[in-house]
Amino acid sequence: MPALGIYIHWPFCRAICPYCDFNVHGAHHNQTSDDDWRRAYRAELQHAYGLRPTGKVETVFFGGGTPSLMAPDLVAAILADIDALWGLADNAEISLEANPVSAPRPHLQALRDAGITRLSLGVQAFHDDALKALGRTHSAGEAKQAFLAAQDIFDTASFDLIYARPLSAISTNQSAQEMEAGLAAWQEELSAALALSPQHMSLYQLTLEPDTVFYQRAAQGRLAVPHEEMAAALYEVTQDLCMAAGLPAYEISNHAMAGHYCRHNFAIWHGADYVGIGPGAHGRLTINGQKHASMAHKQPHIWRAACLENGHGWHNLTALSAQEAAEEAVMLGLRLSDGIAVQDLAQRGVALAASKLDALKQDGLLMRRDDVVQASPRGRLLIDYIIGRLLV
Repeated sequence: MPALGIYIHWPFCRAICPYCDFNVHGAHHNQTSDDDWRRAYRAELQHAYGLRPTGKVETVFFGGGTPSLMAPDLVAAILADIDALWGLADNAEISLEANPVSAPRPHLQALRDAGITRLSLGVQAFHDDALKALGRTHSAGEAKQAFLAAQDIFDTASFDLIYARPLSAISTNQSAQEMEAGLAAWQEELSAALALSPQHMSLYQLTLEPDTVFYQRAAQGRLAVPHEEMAAALYEVTQDLCMAAGLPAYEISNHAMAGHYCRHNFAIWHGADYVGIGPGAHGRLTINGQKHASMAHKQPHIWRAACLENGHGWHNLTALSAQEAAEEAVMLGLRLSDGIAVQDLAQRGVALAASKLDALKQDGLLMRRDDVVQASPRGRLLIDYIIGRLLV
């Protein structure tokens, strides 16, 4: 059986960012007691255990939303329920996402005491003007203070940053001088972030997702993002600075010192099983030798009611064909710096056409090392295009 991880979704945020398309809801809508939340989570965990009882659990990831809004006692209770069912591995990685404004040192220490070993801090920027533009409610100083505290308390501390951030609409056609200034500003900001000696960073280029405020503003001509040439230059600067600081990319958007990969996500990208628990959570489970995809109800009140009535809040559990599972492996595997083994895919039912691999290699988008195929540095900027050419 594949390794097993568990994802716990906490769907509430105090403020919803204008670029966010995750399943999040205003924290003021949460009128449910922690005891009732635990009952709902426990019911869904028990249901998942009945389907996939082998363990132990290697990783747990509390995502959101803003899981740092959860009471540490609730976090500890959920971990106790997981341990009582599958058992937690002795060296289990227990991650939790946090917002700097909900991460004072005493709260972080309480989360550590509850069992959290790894904290991922949603910083997004280290400039106050950029934070305001992104709709964040913390300052750069608060983010730095929270991260320094996290470094003291947890085995691994990570933070997220967003680059290629919004521009004013009049700057859509960036000049060479604007590009140079933008690159210099990001280099200065990222260098300052690296000076904090993070063990792990997730660095994302801003994308305008449908059904977000930023997408609507862009459609109205009120917001623009850097053009492709500028975005590519920002990406290259990011790779160079992180590599020089000892945090090479192990996935397109994730950088880490040796030994500090996010084991939860790394296992998923390599095809591990993960139980998706909570409103809107999705998962992948191997049941009777076949990979299944689960999806839960998004609305918290609907999900909780279903958990109490049916023992789970999943509205869908679908068996993936061998082809679907292997194609998913291609999409995830090519995001990894390690790449994917062609023979492994062939054994799972997907034979990548040699002609397509050769053509992408000639185009400078793929590299081939023995049986392993990897995206080239240029190809990492065009990963969706590569996947489309390979799988169509």
